Amino acid sequence: MRALIVLSVLTVAAIVFVAVAFVRDSQTEATVAEECPAGFIRANVALPEPKDVKLKVFNAAGTDGLGARVSTDFGNRKFQVEKAENSDKTSDAVATLRYGPKTVGAAHLLRAYFLDNARTEYDEARDDDVVDVVIGTRFEQLATTTEVNQSLVELGQAKLPPGTCAA
Repeated sequence: MRALIVLSVLTVAAIVFVAVAFVRDSQTEATVAEECPAGFIRANVALPEPKDVKLKVFNAAGTDGLGARVSTDFGNRKFQVEKAENSDKTSDAVATLRYGPKTVGAAHLLRAYFLDNARTEYDEARDDDVVDVVIGTRFEQLATTTEVNQSLVELGQAKLPPGTCAA
């Protein structure tokens, strides 16, 4: 019997507490995302899952088959990969990531696969949802899952490019 009395008192106290919280709530309006200033472009900085990232690999290393190999590696990691192509120019970088406003978060994720050794080229005029991955002569291999996770921690949140606001 004592247990029922204690349980009843606790139930009534919880109901009173919730009622007081609703009555005294001072938040009268829902918070709204900031407006994008005039002339700014909305950019998607959300970090996507690999299965939601579309990319196209370009071989700028001059090594036969490297683009196809990297494309296969990304495909095995669940990325949506378009057919690899050879680049007209060679690059002395590990990799270069070319992207637009729709893929800022995706490019940030891909930076981790190159342990933040990839160059980035943001193009505000680009309207597609594909990140171009240009493999250069200094490329050795993609990072492991553990290395990617550690790199993402070190990179922190994706930064908005100049002239953009969060979508």
